Amino acid sequence: MSARLRIAHHTGYRYGAPVTSSYNEVRVTPMTTPEQTALRTRLEVRPAPWQHVYHDYWGSQVTVFEVHEPHSELAVTATSTVEVDRPGTAAPGGGWDVLRDPRAADEMVELLATSPATAPPAELSERVRSLAASGASPDDLAAEVCSLLHREVRYVPGATGVHSHAADAWGERAGVCQDMAHLALGALRTAGIPARYVSGYLHPDPSAPVGTTVTGESHAWVEWWTGEWFGWDPTNDVPPGDRHVIVTRGREYSDVPPLKGVYAGSAPSEMVVKVDITRLA
Repeated sequence: MSARLRIAHHTGYRYGAPVTSSYNEVRVTPMTTPEQTALRTRLEVRPAPWQHVYHDYWGSQVTVFEVHEPHSELAVTATSTVEVDRPGTAAPGGGWDVLRDPRAADEMVELLATSPATAPPAELSERVRSLAASGASPDDLAAEVCSLLHREVRYVPGATGVHSHAADAWGERAGVCQDMAHLALGALRTAGIPARYVSGYLHPDPSAPVGTTVTGESHAWVEWWTGEWFGWDPTNDVPPGDRHVIVTRGREYSDVPPLKGVYAGSAPSEMVVKVDITRLA
């Protein structure tokens, strides 16, 4: 069953005192893929800046802008209407021979490497090696890793921050969707399965009536490759469905932050984020 969603993503900064200028980039425009179509997108920035749009290395749409006037607040509002239709296909089913092909390893090298953000702790790595030794197929191993994380790491808003590492969340057995995705990425890559980070939105309430606006979620999940790409949401232990909207893809969160930038001034800043989602059909 398809869904048509209207998304309003409000983000920006409040400064403790006026800053003289700021330089920013945002990734808040949903992708058009075989399973979702961005029917309408609009980006408003106050104060009104100079803007430039491009697509980054991973295919995400990026808007860069500069504000060269004193301002105490930077407000970014992205509104989108997206048609989502994910038919619920099965995992690709490729075997370990597909992943061990030197051509695949060469093509996917950037999505096989771990980093400080995604490196799994020793305990998790050992459990992944045990799963691999049991004879599980790549898809079965990947799904079991995501289920393991869902069972053992509690979803606790505020337990970690955007600069936290996967190992931090595993040590606390608590984190947010970003941590679940980073843990899954590190575990899958350690097993030799290419995996990428997906950032987007999630409509949280499947029972919400058409036309009702709810507080949505900025969300993260993963996709792994076993001949073709296949997605999984380890936070909820389900494949992404029609309530998931893809905005960006990359190696990890640092490739896909919704808003980042620098500003001229010594005042402290506070980030503001709010997502509203309305199911239209």
